Amino acid sequence: MTTPAEVRDHATGPTTGLADGYAQANLVAVPRDWAYDVLLFAQRNPKPCPVLDVTDAGSPTTVLAPAADLRRDLPRYRVWEHGELVAEPADATPHWRDDLVAFLIGCSFTFESALRRAGVPLRHVEQGRNVPMYVTDRACRPAGRLRGPLVVSMRYVPAHLVDVARDVTARMPAVHGAPVHVGDPAALGIEDLDVPDFGDAATPHDGDVPVFWACGVTPQAAVMASRPPFAITHAPGHMFVTDVRDDDYRV
Repeated sequence: MTTPAEVRDHATGPTTGLADGYAQANLVAVPRDWAYDVLLFAQRNPKPCPVLDVTDAGSPTTVLAPAADLRRDLPRYRVWEHGELVAEPADATPHWRDDLVAFLIGCSFTFESALRRAGVPLRHVEQGRNVPMYVTDRACRPAGRLRGPLVVSMRYVPAHLVDVARDVTARMPAVHGAPVHVGDPAALGIEDLDVPDFGDAATPHDGDVPVFWACGVTPQAAVMASRPPFAITHAPGHMFVTDVRDDDYRV
């Protein structure tokens, strides 16, 4: 699966490493009555929530991939009612509503091809795993009815390449940008890297250090904490693969 369309048509699992060179996006869709809260939350928390597109109410299409359908072209979805997970379908069409406003939020999978080109290994990809993600003890800035903790993704990086990883990702702020933390996970309130809250644990190599980036699962943590009446999100790691080249988000 090499093209975005092929991934959207056929992928059933995490999309890390797929459609190399193309941007990927997180999805959160909420009733129109909650859309301003989400937009304000994203504006106040741009590291975890960089907005790439916002749809019209009820629309399942995005300029990021005009021929795609947001209701069915992600590998897996999560459906939420009052902050509780009620379904994880492969097709969200039966759950879609005419009042839903969808937000496409930048994803760190987008900068992984740039990391590879710079010689930074991706342990989770090498090991065939979803990227590990963790809920931190850092609170996001509240917005309207939305509040919640920062979620981070973690990649083990050889110590001598940490500055390279930082520089490469800092040039892509629309997909989370530079890391928010390097080193001791306890500084983020993370107790055990082998027990991620989302995704899969990765195995480090000798000389690797953990590097943490803000993560687009943060809005899901806000959904769980703030309990809107209804929401649809992507399943962590199961992203919307766009038709936009990752280089388009490089500054």
